[in-house]
Amino acid sequence: MAAMEWTEKLVLGLAPMDQTHVEFVDAYNRLLSVSGDELLAEMDAFIAHTVAHFDQENRWMEQIGFPACHKAEHDRVLAVCQDVRKRMERGDAALGRQLIRELPVWFDNHVATMDAALSSYIESIGFDTETGEILRPQEDDCADGASSCCSPPASSGEATCGAPASAADSQPA
Repeated sequence: MAAMEWTEKLVLGLAPMDQTHVEFVDAYNRLLSVSGDELLAEMDAFIAHTVAHFDQENRWMEQIGFPACHKAEHDRVLAVCQDVRKRMERGDAALGRQLIRELPVWFDNHVATMDAALSSYIESIGFDTETGEILRPQEDDCADGASSCCSPPASSGEATCGAPASAADSQPA
């Protein structure tokens, strides 16, 4: 399996998000360099990073009223990682290696779609990720439909999710 590379296509321009993504790539690459019991320990470290990574983005989304489709994908991927880790502990190293093979495809797609939409929206409203302050509030979150994760508000007045089908299809198995 090839290591993940941090490339310009992964840079979104939101420094705290980009830094967390660099750390994700590093954590992933450590998974590639170990086996046996060391693999379980690195999987634990990877999952711990992923929990913190997703919690960070989920907090931002909650603070700005961003659609929950992004959080739902985080929840699904984390559940898969945790389930695979349990199976690896019971001896299914092959399933662990399969997950490791699939993560780069999921990550590239997730960054290019959902994270790019979140980063763009954060920038558009002038959200300060450190203070939680919104400098340029919008009248209706995602009302213009410009985000790839948002569609115009439904008749109920709430923003809805419309993530590309490939984002859901490429989640780790």
